[in-house]
Amino acid sequence: MMEAMPYTHSLLSSGKAAAYHAKAAPPTVTMPRLKAMVSGAIGGFLDVAFNFNTQAMLEDNLLEQFYRIGWKLVIHGDETWIKLFPRLFHRQDGVSSFYVKDTVEVDFNVSRHLEAEFASTDWNFLILHYLGLDHVGHIGGRQSILMAPKLKEMDDVIKRIHMNSILDQENSDSHTLLVVVSDHGMTDGGNHGGSSYEETDSLALFIGHGVEESNYSPYDHNEAFQVDIAPTLALLFGVPIPKNNIGVLLTKLFDSLTDDQRLRSLELNSWQLLRLLKAHLPGLHCGESSCYSCEKGLETNVPTSEAKQRLCYLFSKAISAHNSWQFRQHSDFISADINYFQVAAESYNDFLRNASEWLSHRATDKPVNVLMSAIIMMLVSSVLLMGIVFCLFRRVHFAQVGCCSQLEDPYKILHLDEVFVFIVIFLHVLSLGASSLVEEEQYTWHFLTSTLYLIFLSRTIESLLKRPNSVTLQNKDDKTVLPHSSPTDARNNSGHKFTKFRPSKINNHGTCRLFSVVVVLICGRLLRGWHQGGVNWIYLPDISKLLVHAGTSTIKVCQILSLFAIIILGSHAIFKLKSTTNFVYGVWSSLLLSAFLVMLHTMENHIYDLEPMNLSTTSIAQVFYVVASTSAVLTFLASPWIFPVYSMEKQMVYQVRSNSCSTKQRDSFLLSIRETTYLIGTTYTAFWCLLQLLIQQPINAIPILLIYLQILFSIIYFSADRSFHRQWVEVAAIYFLGLAGHFGLGNTNSLATIDVAGAFIGISSHSAVLSGILMFVITYASPSLSYLSMVMYIDMKDITFISSTHEYEWSIFLEKMIALPCLLPLLFNSLVLTSFTIILLLMRNHLFVWSVFSPKYLYVCAATVCVYIGVFIVAATGLYTYSVFCFRTRNPQEKCPQVLRDNVISHSQTNVISQ
Repeated sequence: MMEAMPYTHSLLSSGKAAAYHAKAAPPTVTMPRLKAMVSGAIGGFLDVAFNFNTQAMLEDNLLEQFYRIGWKLVIHGDETWIKLFPRLFHRQDGVSSFYVKDTVEVDFNVSRHLEAEFASTDWNFLILHYLGLDHVGHIGGRQSILMAPKLKEMDDVIKRIHMNSILDQENSDSHTLLVVVSDHGMTDGGNHGGSSYEETDSLALFIGHGVEESNYSPYDHNEAFQVDIAPTLALLFGVPIPKNNIGVLLTKLFDSLTDDQRLRSLELNSWQLLRLLKAHLPGLHCGESSCYSCEKGLETNVPTSEAKQRLCYLFSKAISAHNSWQFRQHSDFISADINYFQVAAESYNDFLRNASEWLSHRATDKPVNVLMSAIIMMLVSSVLLMGIVFCLFRRVHFAQVGCCSQLEDPYKILHLDEVFVFIVIFLHVLSLGASSLVEEEQYTWHFLTSTLYLIFLSRTIESLLKRPNSVTLQNKDDKTVLPHSSPTDARNNSGHKFTKFRPSKINNHGTCRLFSVVVVLICGRLLRGWHQGGVNWIYLPDISKLLVHAGTSTIKVCQILSLFAIIILGSHAIFKLKSTTNFVYGVWSSLLLSAFLVMLHTMENHIYDLEPMNLSTTSIAQVFYVVASTSAVLTFLASPWIFPVYSMEKQMVYQVRSNSCSTKQRDSFLLSIRETTYLIGTTYTAFWCLLQLLIQQPINAIPILLIYLQILFSIIYFSADRSFHRQWVEVAAIYFLGLAGHFGLGNTNSLATIDVAGAFIGISSHSAVLSGILMFVITYASPSLSYLSMVMYIDMKDITFISSTHEYEWSIFLEKMIALPCLLPLLFNSLVLTSFTIILLLMRNHLFVWSVFSPKYLYVCAATVCVYIGVFIVAATGLYTYSVFCFRTRNPQEKCPQVLRDNVISHSQTNVISQ
């Protein structure tokens, strides 16, 4: 303050201003904080959502009171004011508050009106809402190189206004008050929305007529609440206090008034809170005697009857002390031993503080019966979904056992990894009941996910150390490695012939599994140390802080290295396809073009640019959005039509049965589906990672690569031996990776970690819809990547048992291929949503209900939307691909070739057909 705002500091030092640390209630976002300052009421936590689509304020408020007495109101700045009060302003010029890339024009558009407004006499209440300081924080944090110049700019604005108001005060009929407030604070990273001290510590500075503070010290810490501003301004300007106000007037601002006026102000504030108490406590009758002593404070969790008595006692005591002071004022008796004014003022303050605290906690009370009915419906739906998934698991597993005898008995006891998945779900649900574990949820997911993969590692090492007596057989059609108990060639029910594998091949697959799970564990450890802490331990050193200290050039190098690595991995995955058609080369070319655009954006983007916006980087990002989205959609739509249905001559040796031709058709049909879904899934994941490299914070480039590596190597691990784990365990592991990666990118259960700046990359002007979508994409980058990877996972799974069916049945495809990858994430999310709804109901009177549990519930609801979108994409991709290939195989030109039919007939005696 002393260095960046010298004039403001000089006002404080000379006693010409009074300053407060005005604590803001969470959520610390603009719209609910403005409502609190003008109405004195604490809003609901859903105001976070309404902050992006502000509606007109219907509650009683200061601006309505000023408007009713004929005041002319003027607003320049944040258009949130205009949306809240659409018909009150005599003159207005709003600017968008959400385009955080603009740190210059957004304030210039306010300051350019100053001289005209100073010269004008047609207004009584002028609001100037500057946004540049908030935007600087979002872009570069509290330590941004733009922070000091912006503070100096605000200091100059305060100086201009104050010098003008001093001239006005030479006229005894003119009384001007300058109030400088901030709607919220910010974290070290420049974000806000949570409940940390840095976010809730806002400013309330009063400069002007009658405001004096003779004993100011820079070390003073005058505390107040943001809701206290409303009753203070109402009483200073002689308008009614808003009826839903729970604030208490700031007594220092009334020191220039007479004692009678000061007590009258306290009395009016007390009567207003008493009326609000009577609305919440029917039957409250003050004036009755009480057995409570003055020294006993009001506990927020005392029974309602005791709260009534205590509050009533405090109010009666204050009124009695006020009456005693008035009686002494009109009598000749003066006592030197008792300061009756001080006793009356302290009694009023005692009642006001207790009443305000009780009312602030009362705001969390909701109708329990309605909430319970909703929870019962959620419980029923979760139980039904659980039953469906269990029945589905039994059907899939029995089908695999019936087709492939090498799979284990379905009634066999669960393995350790399967037991641990149940433990993970139980521990996570249990942890949601502890506020500290909710704040530091990243530790839970990093630990549980790493432990699950350590179990995978132990099983892999155990399988390598054991010399199996069985012989591993290979289906020559799809290169699937399957153990079989017989040392001779074996045939399954569909006529597939399996041949022996050498022990070296067994070791190769075991080594592949071992290497894959080790890579996943190493990447997980790096993610764990990238961003330290969630809420309480964020100050601890971590990798991201080291890179920030290293400078922007180091961060750009990390971005470029991550980009090249993702392109190499994506290209390698694409060219693993058996058929590399021109269409595949086209997909690869669009991937390279998108990567080139991301690199251009990275090279030209300057995080500390003083310009309001960089048109070059904006255009590059817009071109990327078009190229990436078009490529992904075209790959999804065109792949099933362009990808070849493999001819029968390319298949391996089959046993000829009466349905041999249809059997071969089914095999080629399934192979075509698998390769198509593999290409689509690879395209989804690669383009998604490129999108994240574009819009995520630059420091998160390496974590994006690490999460991508974890997903790819997990799928490789699960596909190396397709009977090593049950399918639901594998789906759960990928789902857990997505959640661990979510926190590995620096996300927490505090709204302050939402990246607002990235939501405006490629957007030249504010759009609530587009910026909201980008903000959602940034926040849920990792879970969304895990859902998109399920499309690749479908291709990697062993589905040879489907070949034993006689028709292309939709039910078979749904059950065996896409049901578990879709339903398991829905089930896990349903359990968390239902459990936390119950916990939130039980914790509705908890001290941290607004600061911890309510933000977490918003995250849970948003995660539910993310799950629905991800599952929809997986299901739509699978169903569309299957339906297109069904249509194509019904085409007579793509059915079993006549040459093959003739060969089948001519060799019917031997029942063998050879290529």
